[in-house]
Amino acid sequence: MRSKKLLLILLLLGVGEPVFSQEKIPVIISTDIGGDDPDDHQSLIHFLVYADRFEILGIVSSPPGKGRLSDIKEVLEAYEKDFPMLKASGLDYPMPDRLRTVSRQGETEIQKTETPERISPGAEFLAQQILAYGKPVYILIWGSITDLAQAVHFYPEIKSFLQVYSIGSWNTQQDQKSRDFLWYNHPDFWWIESNTTFRGMYMGGVQNDPWGNSSFVETSVKEFGALGKLFFEKKSDIKMGDTPSVLYLLNGDPENPEGESWGGSFQKNPDRPQYWTDRQDPELIENQRPGAKTINKFRLEYLDNWKNRMKALKKP
Repeated sequence: MRSKKLLLILLLLGVGEPVFSQEKIPVIISTDIGGDDPDDHQSLIHFLVYADRFEILGIVSSPPGKGRLSDIKEVLEAYEKDFPMLKASGLDYPMPDRLRTVSRQGETEIQKTETPERISPGAEFLAQQILAYGKPVYILIWGSITDLAQAVHFYPEIKSFLQVYSIGSWNTQQDQKSRDFLWYNHPDFWWIESNTTFRGMYMGGVQNDPWGNSSFVETSVKEFGALGKLFFEKKSDIKMGDTPSVLYLLNGDPENPEGESWGGSFQKNPDRPQYWTDRQDPELIENQRPGAKTINKFRLEYLDNWKNRMKALKKP
């Protein structure tokens, strides 16, 4: 009975009966794209260049700020223009319309009370997709953690499937209540919280041309397809502060946050066996950001890999 009810809900949400890949990495993205910082556009564009690697279960527009579902759709329009060239590479990229069907508007306001009082359409969709998948799903948080807090509050049964990588710092400050709700009331789900490590994406590492934050975009992104053009229009140099959550899944062992990966290495909280955050080792600090060197040490590798991917978008 429960499965029939769930299927009915999914049909009402417009996704039909879900068919999931058994080989790709399952991902849901919660993003404040279109808000006050253009780096979410950058990160979503980069993510879509690697879309063949993922089972994309959802892309949710989450607070804070003015970002909306339309900003996700803007990037998907560029992806659709480049789709023929991406497919020509022989890799299994998802159809643009498929990505539209799993894109949703989430909450538009931050949490005002200690406990979530409502659930947004995006948070409802997030929870239902996780339940339908029935196995662990990586939730990448690029904005405030509002929609995840709502989903966990109203559907606590999803916690056993959660593998969260959240970009904290400024994002947390925008909705401290939603983060605190999860921290104090739900200490039992798998969670990497990156508060400073993510800064290694654009601080330190190999920065000489053509690998600098501006020179790389100029030589390896700007002129490569509609996605490269949109990337440059939104921001002409690399920030991509949310991208380490994707890099973490592209290289390394995602099941081991304490190991090395393109997306950083983290230390476990001794009081929370499934929570990891920035490593405090002095030798891993970059520009006063603990853990940042666990990412920027691989800068040449992940930029070169991305550069080779972007070549597929270069017209003769």
